[in-house]
Amino acid sequence: MNKITTMKDAVARIESGMTVMIGGFMTVGTPEALVDAVVEKGVTDLTVVCNDAGVPGKGAGKLIRNDMASCFYASHVGLNPEFGKLMSENKIDAVLVPQGTLAERIRAAGVGLGGILTPTGVGTHVEEGKEKLTVDGREFLLEPPIKGDVALIKAFRADRQGNLVFRKSAQNFNPLMAMACDYVIVEAEYLEDVGAIDPDHVMLPGIFVDAVVGG
Repeated sequence: MNKITTMKDAVARIESGMTVMIGGFMTVGTPEALVDAVVEKGVTDLTVVCNDAGVPGKGAGKLIRNDMASCFYASHVGLNPEFGKLMSENKIDAVLVPQGTLAERIRAAGVGLGGILTPTGVGTHVEEGKEKLTVDGREFLLEPPIKGDVALIKAFRADRQGNLVFRKSAQNFNPLMAMACDYVIVEAEYLEDVGAIDPDHVMLPGIFVDAVVGG
């Protein structure tokens, strides 16, 4: 199955009110062209899940600048003062999650787990409203999985069946998010014919990918 398509067709299924996951770490490994296409589409009221809020006008920061997100899950937002302003004015629901917990909650959704147990946040405001369990005399927070409608993913190489290779630190949240979402769009730097990528080098199988566009 040839999953390579146009940018317009790839984002056609994204609608207002959806939960959208965006790969990347401080905009490294973020599919900038896909984010631009979502901005151009003009959807609103998105729940965005991203490691961070990017920077003003870059990465997930483009969605912030264009007032497209009503809720935002992230582990770090300090590089984007525009996001900070929205937080202080209570114009966005900011859900700050410790980075490891964020990654594991996304992974839990991808592999079908009912949640994770983590000691991170026990005894702090992070535990407010959450169930605590004791294992071997140690307290843990039960954190539910985070699932998405759409994942925007950045890859180094992709073949026509959606098999992916990530480059260096771009392998951060991208594979986890692809596994945790119903519809996965990949922006790839290089598009390959089937068979051009050694199976031993595939970092995410094409079974998780729905659409591929050239970056």
